[in-house]
Amino acid sequence: MEKDINILVVDDEEIVRDSLCSWLKEDGYQSDAVEDGFKALEMIEKKQWNVLFVDLKMPGMDGLEVIRKVKETRPEIPIIIITAYATVNTAVEAMKEGAYDYLVKPFNPEEISLIIKRLIEKQVLLKENIFLRKELKKQFYFQDLISKSRKMQDIFELARTVAKSNSTILILGESGTGKELLARAIHHESLRADAPFISVSCAALTETLLESELFGHEKGAFTHAISQKKGKFEMANGGTIFLDEIGDIGPKLQLDLLRILQEKEFSRVGGNEVIKVDVRVIAATNRDLRKAIEEGKFRDDLYYRLNVISILIPPLRERKEDIPLLVNHFIEKFNIEMGKRIEGISPEALNIAMAYDWPGNVRELENTIERAMVITKWNIIRVEDLGLPYLPGEIPSTITSGGKSLKAIEREHIVKVLNENDWNIQRSAEILGIDRGTLSNKIKMYDLKKQ
Repeated sequence: MEKDINILVVDDEEIVRDSLCSWLKEDGYQSDAVEDGFKALEMIEKKQWNVLFVDLKMPGMDGLEVIRKVKETRPEIPIIIITAYATVNTAVEAMKEGAYDYLVKPFNPEEISLIIKRLIEKQVLLKENIFLRKELKKQFYFQDLISKSRKMQDIFELARTVAKSNSTILILGESGTGKELLARAIHHESLRADAPFISVSCAALTETLLESELFGHEKGAFTHAISQKKGKFEMANGGTIFLDEIGDIGPKLQLDLLRILQEKEFSRVGGNEVIKVDVRVIAATNRDLRKAIEEGKFRDDLYYRLNVISILIPPLRERKEDIPLLVNHFIEKFNIEMGKRIEGISPEALNIAMAYDWPGNVRELENTIERAMVITKWNIIRVEDLGLPYLPGEIPSTITSGGKSLKAIEREHIVKVLNENDWNIQRSAEILGIDRGTLSNKIKMYDLKKQ
């Protein structure tokens, strides 16, 4: 294994470079040497290195600056500082900058051999752990969804099975549970994977605009209809259309959707031409459609057409074993997006995340981790970075604290932030580290009113 290990020595003293390279080659390692930091950075660009030995005191660019530069571009390379200046301050500073270890000249060849051996063993172990983690994660992934809970694993299995059919699917679950992600996963696992996946939020538009969005319109059908427009059903032909918040549509659109589910045909707004389509419909809602039927707000025949296969995604509070997995997933994701190197989350912060109820579910957790990674001053996420309703240093061992439930603490905290910001929803949401929609849901859930 030694012959595959490349080691670079960076020192301005020729005798140190020669002797150190000689010892390393005797141990069977591939080694090379340069006399300053500038040449070292050039060498790092040209070749893969397993270990760097860097002198602390060099003209032009000292060892600490070399560490900083290397960590910017190749943070995975371990660096061992070598120096004749054995002070506690320099050792601590070097370790803070990311040095793996610290050696004092003159050094013992046996000590060098022992350090490298330990370092290489550690690197091999890390690679094995990374491989095992990737293999483990494969078991928990379904396209972009991730979970280790038994409930979600059963849903993944069901989704993979029904993906191969053309049946209509109704996905139920609270906001933020991942309904659209599941719909996309089903599409990508289906025989329609190469055809379009079109997503429409039924709650985002008025009924008139939504009708035009879904079915298109002819020129002159209404004011500002200056040309013919294809609707989402036409655009999704051969593929899948995802109708989010289906429980929010009005009576006329319910009838139109019933027709397209039964007959596979429709007409554009303002037109008479009958258009045939082959589209799989996946609908989703966080509403109780059975209750809506009882109240006369939703057609029962449309409900039965949509509810051929029903999938209920459980809220995050019912699958808390997923929280550590999701936290690590989001840290990896945002490390890439932000160009950061956050290594994880502290045990205390994870305890708080596990105790919290997450009314905004996975979306709220993702937003919380993103905010924490933006504001943290450390290489791990700490309690104060989460912005959850606990005072810094107050680490809960149970879901209750000081005789108050978690919900009571959260309610008080939200009221306090809202009052401090004169009930400005956007500003309060930013301070709380959640999105505007999640805060609005919490205000409704706790029946909060401005005094």
